[in-house]
Amino acid sequence: MAAGTQESPLLALAAGAARNKGEYVKPFTPEKAKGIIMSLQQPAVFCNMVSDWPSRHWTAAHLSEVLHGKQIRFRMGMKNTDTVPQFETTCNYVEATLEEFLTWNCDQSSISGPFRDYDHSKFWAYADYKYFVNLFEDNSDVFQDVLWSDFGFPGRDGQESTLWIGSLGAHTPCHLDTYGCNLVFQVQGRKEWHLFPPEDTPFLYPTRIPYEESSVFSKTNVVNPDLKCFPRFQKARRHMVTLSPGQVLFVPRHWWHYVESIDPVTVSINSWIELEEDHLARVEEAVTRMVVCALKTSEDPHSTRAWLNPTEVEATSHEVNCRYLNGAVSAFFDHHRTPKAVEIQALKTNRENVEKKELNVSSHMEVAQTHNQDLSLAPGKQDAVSLFGPDLFPVTPGPKEEHPSERGGIFEKDGKELVDKDGEYFAKSCCARRQQMSKSENVVEQTASNSTPGLSQAFISTDDLLDCLVNPQVTRMVAQLLIQGKSL
Repeated sequence: MAAGTQESPLLALAAGAARNKGEYVKPFTPEKAKGIIMSLQQPAVFCNMVSDWPSRHWTAAHLSEVLHGKQIRFRMGMKNTDTVPQFETTCNYVEATLEEFLTWNCDQSSISGPFRDYDHSKFWAYADYKYFVNLFEDNSDVFQDVLWSDFGFPGRDGQESTLWIGSLGAHTPCHLDTYGCNLVFQVQGRKEWHLFPPEDTPFLYPTRIPYEESSVFSKTNVVNPDLKCFPRFQKARRHMVTLSPGQVLFVPRHWWHYVESIDPVTVSINSWIELEEDHLARVEEAVTRMVVCALKTSEDPHSTRAWLNPTEVEATSHEVNCRYLNGAVSAFFDHHRTPKAVEIQALKTNRENVEKKELNVSSHMEVAQTHNQDLSLAPGKQDAVSLFGPDLFPVTPGPKEEHPSERGGIFEKDGKELVDKDGEYFAKSCCARRQQMSKSENVVEQTASNSTPGLSQAFISTDDLLDCLVNPQVTRMVAQLLIQGKSL
């Protein structure tokens, strides 16, 4: 299990800071807040910035009245300590009102009602990713209750926000968002955040199955990791913070995060802020969509539930995906109106850096961890660190976690080693693919096992191939090569 949360001394200061009676003055102007957001390269928590927001009082009970019995989709998960992440594809779903949710959550459920099949002591419920434009389509006035303009984004309000309502234990599996950065306003209850820097991506075992545009999932259950299956995870640098009501967390671009409700009812509001880098990221995502849909629908054209996240409506056709990719590339060029020579050189330099650094993941990461351990700001912006204090505190790495000793060597002494000592992908103990192995794959593996000793351990599934083909580093290089080719 993860080490306990270490509260920053600055957090204690923030909690104890008292303001003089009278006119409420925010600690940061919108311009200053935006400058911080665009400079920081690690997560940080803003305090005393949202006390006057009308949405500050949006408890689940209040929202139940506002929504007037509107049906909401809840994701149902198990309260357990399994080492396998609870992806959305493995959860059940319930259509219910907030009033019915609150009744069930108070353990007053009866044999009737939408939650009747879910024992409150064994399950959690999560109304997640609820876009305001859909949830409050008949009451758009509530958009004005969220004022992201205070953080330097004029005109941004609830229309560009999502709502999250959960019970104790409700969580999202560890993932990174490929687009933008994230601002999260905690309204009711507390949530515990486990965050990992982008440089630790190889240690999080990234996968695009289940597939969802803009989300790269980790195969590891970061709160209960199986180090025999995922030994490199112990190298990941965990940053932890408990987000309390009235605080706003800034999550920089490509930071991994696992989020869990630690109070009986939690309510959060977030908004993803678009960044310049998103134009290239959309090309990368289009490449990913095309490859995943092509391979997975060819493997099993009649069943998408096992690999397509419920947030994705359907597995789009190759023709649609091709248009999607071309549209993303065109949008990239429409946005970047620099001379082609400059554009080509920039992409060439970027691609060369990828080839030199990113493909040599292990050695690159060792160096990055040594030299970037304490860096919290972008180069040339170290002066922003002086802004940390009672109203803004960084989310810092926790103490080195103690893990049980490793399994005394991943290989049998039979001369059939398949990978390095860390056991990436294809060792005899490789666990990454067995959870979702199809029946046909099991038959093939069993046949191979009966015919050739040791061959089954090297069996490569479609998901194994996809983990390589649509690894974030690979799709980044493919996108850059596509753009460079069209620039010639």
